[in-house]
Amino acid sequence: MEVSGPEDDPFLAQLHRVQCPVCQQTMPAAHINSHLDRCLLLHPAGQAEPAAGPPRAKRRRPSESSALKQPATPTAAESSEGEAEEPDDGGETESRESYDAPPTPSGARLIPDFPVARPGSPARKGAGKRPAAAAAAGSASPRSWDEAEAPEEEEAVGDADGDADADGDGEDDAGRWDADAAAAAAAAFGAPGGRPHARAPAAEEVRQMLEGKPLADKMRPDSLQDYVGQGRAVGPETLLRSLLEANELPSLILWGPPGCGKTTLAHIIANHSKKHSIRFVTLSATNAKTTDVRDVIKQAQNEKSFFKRKTILFIDEIHRFNKSQQDTFLPHVECGTITLIGATTENPSFQVNAALLSRCRVIVLEKLPVEAVVAVLMRAINTLGIHVLDSSRPADPLSHGSNSSSEPSVFIEDRAVDTLAHLSDGDARTGLNGLQLAVLARLSARKAFGKKSGQTYSPSRVLVTEGDVKEGLQRSHILYDRAGDEHYNCISALHKSMRGSDQSASLYWLGRMLEGGEDPLYVARRLVRFASEDVGLADPSALTQAVAAYQGCHFIGMPECEVLLAQCVVYLARAPKSIEVFSAYNNVKACLRGHPGPLPPVPLHLRNAPTRLMKDLGYGQGYKYNPAYSEPVDQEYLPEQLRGVDFFKQRRC
Repeated sequence: MEVSGPEDDPFLAQLHRVQCPVCQQTMPAAHINSHLDRCLLLHPAGQAEPAAGPPRAKRRRPSESSALKQPATPTAAESSEGEAEEPDDGGETESRESYDAPPTPSGARLIPDFPVARPGSPARKGAGKRPAAAAAAGSASPRSWDEAEAPEEEEAVGDADGDADADGDGEDDAGRWDADAAAAAAAAFGAPGGRPHARAPAAEEVRQMLEGKPLADKMRPDSLQDYVGQGRAVGPETLLRSLLEANELPSLILWGPPGCGKTTLAHIIANHSKKHSIRFVTLSATNAKTTDVRDVIKQAQNEKSFFKRKTILFIDEIHRFNKSQQDTFLPHVECGTITLIGATTENPSFQVNAALLSRCRVIVLEKLPVEAVVAVLMRAINTLGIHVLDSSRPADPLSHGSNSSSEPSVFIEDRAVDTLAHLSDGDARTGLNGLQLAVLARLSARKAFGKKSGQTYSPSRVLVTEGDVKEGLQRSHILYDRAGDEHYNCISALHKSMRGSDQSASLYWLGRMLEGGEDPLYVARRLVRFASEDVGLADPSALTQAVAAYQGCHFIGMPECEVLLAQCVVYLARAPKSIEVFSAYNNVKACLRGHPGPLPPVPLHLRNAPTRLMKDLGYGQGYKYNPAYSEPVDQEYLPEQLRGVDFFKQRRC
């Protein structure tokens, strides 16, 4: 059973006709909603567009009084049709095309553009004049977006018809209004070539931009062009960049120190994936559960089965997942259901399953160099509208008290930027958050520049100095993790520096560990080991020094015990070295582990015989008690299979 509507019966159609409030056309009420959707796109400024009207060679901007009363210019297609008449309400029902798809005005676009002067259009007389009525009314007589985009043919007609207003009504050509707007914008912002730029933000505006989310999150780049400091990993000629541009990204493990750009790189990959209709899901191993991972995988299976859509799953801090949780990814990474991207600060060799590691490509991100951190800070400074003062200039150009809105009100010393970059220790997040903290602190205090070299500054301006940056960070940001990879790297560097008798390097690595929060007893235990392994019998007192240092650290603790450790480190670095004992014992271990078959028994004359039965079995028979002889005793102490072996001279038995 079909349900008929007004459009099916001409009589009912006449009874249910309504008028479009935008273009003034009449149509059946059943189609007014769909018509309005399209009509509003063509007339975003809300101007009326009649169905027909006398053609005009020159279009004029309507004044504020006639914008809602006078009909607008008809389209070129309507003008060419000549004698088209508006249909009468008493006539037959209109065809669907006449009311369902209203005529498109000349030069109209479904997506409106900003009404600026068309580059390459011929210059017009009086282009620098804005109509007085429009200037007074402001937005009371808005122009539609399509009218701003007048075609080239219409501009040529307007220029040929008259260089001045023929009617003498003081109104300008529609295209002239575009040129006036562009010229006014260029004059207002002072941009060369009519290219506007934003005025310098006030101190309160800078504060509002810094409040809320951390600056490091706000300044996260969206493209690889703004991603600095990792050229070796994602440079123009690297494999990862080629695969990303080709939309063929493999499963990855991003390994690097904090603040080197692991999460930022994943953010860039996410933006690139959305452009290619790839689903990107982010989870953090700090709060995600196995059920969350399984839900994502189930959705990825559905997306792949029904829509042929790929899914990229980003797991931040993936090392916090235990072995069983990491096993959840194995079959789905193997079959391509998901593309896994994991970020970790820990060594993947120890923290990621070997099976999962073999299915992913490890991308090593290095600590950012100082130049890269400076580039990141300058990008944030320019975005916030902060002016950098050049400390090398003898005369400060900011000593005048101008109150122009184009002049910045927040300043930072160039030395403060350099200091912040060095103190960040390759961590861009630390640098950006330190900048945010220093600027907010100065803005909160609202301190004036004060006197600097005898010059008095405006009290409305704020200066961030090198001291503010140091005060915000309190001390140098040292990258050290007592339970991570850096822990073993530093102790290895200390051991090798003492072995090489480099006392300065030995003290440096000791200080780096202690200042990073290392347990002093751990360092002392390693020094005891070094005293026997590397110094050995070349200086037997070195072991005494190391044991005494350990006991002293146990007694007094940090920070007093740091000098005890420093003394022991310097002593061991200067001491002569001998690995004779260490090497000989390693040869013994190699002999025992590599001996074929069962180990040889202890010779009978070397066995103890505390009972009569053992003596009857021959235990201890033939043993020569050395103190009972005045001359050296010729006696064999090794098993029969190893007679003649010297572990100090040969590696194998």
